[in-house]
Amino acid sequence: MYIIGVTGGSGSGKTTFTEKVLSQVNHKEVGVLHQDSYYLPRHPARLKIGNEPNFDHPDAFDWVLFRAHLAQLRAGKKVASPVYDYHASRRTSKTKMIGPCKVLIVEGIFTLWDEPIRNLMDLKFYLQVDSDIRFIRRLFRDLKDRSRTLDDIIRQYYEAVRPMHQLYLEPTKQYADIIVGEETDSAANMLSGMIKQRLYETKA
Repeated sequence: MYIIGVTGGSGSGKTTFTEKVLSQVNHKEVGVLHQDSYYLPRHPARLKIGNEPNFDHPDAFDWVLFRAHLAQLRAGKKVASPVYDYHASRRTSKTKMIGPCKVLIVEGIFTLWDEPIRNLMDLKFYLQVDSDIRFIRRLFRDLKDRSRTLDDIIRQYYEAVRPMHQLYLEPTKQYADIIVGEETDSAANMLSGMIKQRLYETKA
């Protein structure tokens, strides 16, 4: 299996970028694993900022399960990935079957943070987008899709999202093989071409 990591700050367009690539390749042997699905079932109390959960800290994720599932997928097996409910801010009892597949895209804010997971990846992308653009995208997304209020979004951004980005996420850029700026369409075209070539070679 060929594993591709896609990361970047909240609102950098990771999911949109991944969806562009998937739509261009359009192949059943290409899977995607969303790191958001691997938030811990119970948020650690020590990570809370005031009474609010801090979802932008690395320790908010279930790394044990995430590592295990990636290892199983790389070994050619299938996994039952958790399903996360953004409205309720918790993991549901549902699962989604992923794999086996020849190419896997792993996307999330901390896909390059954990060394064992980085070592499983063959190609790593970092989407570098200005903070003001990321904030505006996050603002519209959370208002529209996640039932958040304007005050909640702004408070969470300044208390958790921004400082966690600077402390934990920004440094992971050093591990990326390719850093993508505003030209995400060109990068998606390039990556989809690489995946098609990879699928062709494995078929031959």
